[in-house]
Amino acid sequence: QVQLVESGGGLVQAGGSLRLSCAASGSIFSGSTMGWYRQAPGKQRELVASIAYGGRTNYADSVNGRFTISRDNAKNTVHLQMNNLTPEDTAVYYCNVHSVVREDWGQGTQVTVSS
Repeated sequence: QVQLVESGGGLVQAGGSLRLSCAASGSIFSGSTMGWYRQAPGKQRELVASIAYGGRTNYADSVNGRFTISRDNAKNTVHLQMNNLTPEDTAVYYCNVHSVVREDWGQGTQVTVSS
């Protein structure tokens, strides 16, 4: 079983920054891809950013250049640095870890950006 614990969400003004963190514990498959998804009210969950075990990253067009994803393989943690936030970034952000054998989700952390 894999547990994902997220932290770092909150309320911030437009133009501000937040840093999300996710700590994974349990039976994590070596080589897993880690990432962040978000879901705004009335919208589908969407990929924000992902990072492969070797460090290759992928970003949604809407956050490219503003968000940076990073991971620490030794600690099984993944971080999302979010800069220049806009009200459109308001959503629940979910940590995700997936491999060829399983996929796990965190409980979600709320990010609210006021205008």
